[in-house]
Amino acid sequence: MSTQLLDKEAPVAAAAAPSSPRRPSRALFSKAAVNGLLVLAALYTLMPLTWLVIASTKNHGDLFGTGGFAFGEFHLFDNLRNLFTANDGIFLRWLGNSLVYSVFGALASTLISVATGYAFDKYEFPGREKLFGIVLAGVLVPATVVQLPMYLLASKAGLVNTYWALLLPLLVNPFGVYLARVFSEGYIPNEVLEAARVDGAGELGILARIGLPMLGPGFVTIFLFTFTSSWNNFFGALIMLNDESMYPVNLGLYMWNLQINQAPEYYALTIVGSLVAIVPLIVAFISLQRFWKSGLTSGAVK
Repeated sequence: MSTQLLDKEAPVAAAAAPSSPRRPSRALFSKAAVNGLLVLAALYTLMPLTWLVIASTKNHGDLFGTGGFAFGEFHLFDNLRNLFTANDGIFLRWLGNSLVYSVFGALASTLISVATGYAFDKYEFPGREKLFGIVLAGVLVPATVVQLPMYLLASKAGLVNTYWALLLPLLVNPFGVYLARVFSEGYIPNEVLEAARVDGAGELGILARIGLPMLGPGFVTIFLFTFTSSWNNFFGALIMLNDESMYPVNLGLYMWNLQINQAPEYYALTIVGSLVAIVPLIVAFISLQRFWKSGLTSGAVK
């Protein structure tokens, strides 16, 4: 009886034996394919930035006399000096305008979004889910679709060609409200709020002392999204602003680019200005990423 069982199991073991060496090779091939795709994606992402860095070191002649990824004579510091002194230093004004629009607008928008998302999550009130549905509907509307109605409203209110024309629309951020509610559900346990209420804390005090610290990663995430969106807001600035001194940096560089045919020196200024314009975004992400990644378990009940 045992001999028959051994005879039946032997072919099965023999058939299964050749398949075992294939598994490591398949896993190796899968890893190589995934890593290859990641390398291609990294090259696709870094090539424009690499070209921009190299082109920013060239003078006007080398920009057209050398290849796109070939170095010429090093003129980066001369280009930066020309950039910040062109048109009586208008680029510095544009850079400051972008910082005002992005930093102050993003901070105010994030505070409002976090408070609204917290209220949607932690408070019961009539029509809560219907109102939240309207917020979600706002997420689906592209920003460019509402630019013309926003311009008409700003024109009626006399806000066209003012800082408020770009700052006020930032305060309404449906996507930020949605993210804030999601973070509030995951990071702030109801038991902690109930304990604070038992201790006599007020609702604003609970939000300021308990809610906001626990929502730190969510706050930074929403701020970075809003900051990036505001920094890259080109179409809204193009519609709302007419005064050159109030342009954000991307609109100012666009206006320089339109004048290249009449003034070729703007070509080098536009390139090095584009490099300088992305530095604040890089600084923001590098300096805030530790807050973004931290506190993933801050909402856990201990």
